[in-house]
Amino acid sequence: MSYLIRPGGYRPLLDQRQTELAIKQIKDFFQLNLSSELRLRRVTAPLFVLKGMGINDDLNGVERPVSFSIKDMGEAQAEVVHSLAKWKRLTLAEYGIEPGYGIYTDMNAIRADEELGNLHSLYVDQWDWERVITAQDRNLAFLKRIVRSIYASLVRTEYMVCEMYPQISRMLPEEESLLFIHAEELRQRYPGLSPKERENRIAQEYGAVFITGIGCRLGDGSKHDGRAADYDDWSTVAEDSPEVPGGTADGASAIGTGSGCHGRLPGLNGDLIVWNDVLQRSFEVSSMGIRVDKDALVRQLKEAGQEDRLGLYYHRQLMADALPLSIGGGIGQSRLCMLLLRKAHIGEIQASIWPDSMRNECASAGIPLI
Repeated sequence: MSYLIRPGGYRPLLDQRQTELAIKQIKDFFQLNLSSELRLRRVTAPLFVLKGMGINDDLNGVERPVSFSIKDMGEAQAEVVHSLAKWKRLTLAEYGIEPGYGIYTDMNAIRADEELGNLHSLYVDQWDWERVITAQDRNLAFLKRIVRSIYASLVRTEYMVCEMYPQISRMLPEEESLLFIHAEELRQRYPGLSPKERENRIAQEYGAVFITGIGCRLGDGSKHDGRAADYDDWSTVAEDSPEVPGGTADGASAIGTGSGCHGRLPGLNGDLIVWNDVLQRSFEVSSMGIRVDKDALVRQLKEAGQEDRLGLYYHRQLMADALPLSIGGGIGQSRLCMLLLRKAHIGEIQASIWPDSMRNECASAGIPLI
């Protein structure tokens, strides 16, 4: 079901010609900053992968990939990627990337089950990135350092946009104001709100927030949001861990035993969310995390009732130590341009298919879709 936010009195700050130019400027500037910050080299990515290999991103586990048969390969089935979360880790191994370095790519995907609206399109374009890490890097302090580097690139890009287009004013808080909070702590702070309402509240209060522990079960048995069990590590110690220590040096929040996250340390993944002044709501820019090692893979697949996936190619490679430890994520390209250019709809940035009713509503609300 499509959903549209119609900001009152909305008018684009840039015309179509300026918008197209600004999109290229943002993409060129941001990816150079990102690759420099994280020491990433650009690689070429696939649009589709073979079905049944365990390589395609399962997202929340319910979305249907667009698929087709390949005539010249005995009608073998291929799937258009949802994202490249697992493919990137295979590529790190294939290229022999050393710890501290990584890759990024332009990922283009089709997500046919998206609920269309201001933020969601059938067409997904993002920078997918992945970096090799060591066992010593698998901790919250390292995750925070990487998130801050990405956010710093985002803030620098906003500065560039505001210099090029004076009609656009700065909106993002500085890097030191970025808040880190676990999904369980967020639930306890706003117990009467839904996950999205909690995101709205915390983003409006702080301007920018990174919510960790996406995918783990919270104290009330719910999840803040879905996440496939076989790429991000949303927890770090066994279920029978006696207690989670508080007051850690890296600023981790204390989440005690019985929190619903099974008494584990704060999760090693999360979503980067900022406040969007135009839409007056929270706005996810990036989803990322430290990837599962063998123990986390087995544990999370067991929780999800998906242990049969251990027989798939990707999972066998991971269990055989053929894949490096890594951290990675995706950063929406059209999302980022939409945010920085103060657009009300992602359809002002990219060409996609929209219901006629949405196109008509957007036209009456002064929102020009491409």
